[in-house]
Amino acid sequence: MNGKEGLLSLANIPELKRRLFYLFLGLAIYRFAVHIPAPGVNSEAFFELFQRAGGTLFGFLDIFSGGALRRFSVCALGVMPYISASIIMQLLTVVFPNIKEYYKEGPEGRRKIAYYTRYLTVVICLIQGFGMAVGLERMTTPSGLPIVAEPGMTFRILTALTLTAGTLFLVWLGEQMTEHGIGNGISMIIFSGIVAGIFPAIARSLKFVQTGEFSFFALLLILVLLFGILAFTCFMELAQRRIPVHYARRQVGRQLIGGQTSYLPLKVNTSGVIPPIFASSVLMFPATVASFVPISFFQELSKIFIPSSLFYNLLFAALIIFFAYFYTAVIFNPKEVADNLKKWGGFIPGIRPGRQTEEFLEKVLTRITAIGAIYLAFICILPNFLVFNLNIPFYFGGTSLLIVVGVALDLIGQIEAHLLSRQYEAFIKHTKLKTK
Repeated sequence: MNGKEGLLSLANIPELKRRLFYLFLGLAIYRFAVHIPAPGVNSEAFFELFQRAGGTLFGFLDIFSGGALRRFSVCALGVMPYISASIIMQLLTVVFPNIKEYYKEGPEGRRKIAYYTRYLTVVICLIQGFGMAVGLERMTTPSGLPIVAEPGMTFRILTALTLTAGTLFLVWLGEQMTEHGIGNGISMIIFSGIVAGIFPAIARSLKFVQTGEFSFFALLLILVLLFGILAFTCFMELAQRRIPVHYARRQVGRQLIGGQTSYLPLKVNTSGVIPPIFASSVLMFPATVASFVPISFFQELSKIFIPSSLFYNLLFAALIIFFAYFYTAVIFNPKEVADNLKKWGGFIPGIRPGRQTEEFLEKVLTRITAIGAIYLAFICILPNFLVFNLNIPFYFGGTSLLIVVGVALDLIGQIEAHLLSRQYEAFIKHTKLKTK
């Protein structure tokens, strides 16, 4: 199916058009909410102060909030508290087997997980909101202008409740987009927030070219390089190791079932974007603490964790590789997969079911995770090299690139699934008419 036929198919499917309408409507509401300021904060003074926070955790979180943190809007925390709560719930499955059982109970179990995740999100939001309010009360601009005009417990409680309400609204909006739109609503909110920063970067780049600060030829070479990085990222995100699985034939009543050949897909990047997020948060913590706590130890420590330094990039790569292995071990259990294959009569050719299958899967997963971890480290370190060594007039983060590519590929896949479903239904109707 070429691009023209795909667009025509989109126009001829009412359900898909309706879902796309809900998707764009939800994103429009989100972008509007980003510009609603939180009460009690001098927005202009905070924006002036925020310009110095590009290398701290606040600059990192602002990317995922779509600029809401820079404006200190009601959605300043974005959906990151919900993402953190979801990750914590997944990590708790290692400690508490009862939580893991919820994932196996189907829709009812997923509702329980969602219930606990929302309450954990509220707790995280209240803690973060209250902490930010306390920190803002102590901060002033370089010119001495206070960020908060009337500090006190009232401001702290109001800020915590406002930011919590903003995050919960975005979570609700994302769930509505998931149910009535297309794709994952929470992921689309993060996606749109990142993409919203692309257009100002393009405008700044063109301005630098016009003023002569950056040559057009150099900008063209950088764009070609970025396109190559984007293509490489798409290739790696789709890369997988397909392990063939055969199912033995068995008698069920009067029917013989099984005897089929399938495959078990193992993604090269099984851990997704979680390792870079964890690693970035750990490395940016000293700079964030230094911005709030005027102690010489933290000030000196923050100077070590500079994104342009070799130590920072080596530690960043090491943390990404560590979290890639750790998170892959959390979300993929070779023993459970081997037991399920044995239960349903499946086996890998040349490998005995049970313990040998488990060991084989562990061996394969360890090798492809090594490739995936090195790929993640490369993609996340390369932007630092380009920005600080080639003087690129705009910044693009490896984590942001991974999220944009992953969400875009998922959205395209779901649209294609709708189109194939439509074609299948039309084929069935046509076959029934011919048989009549």
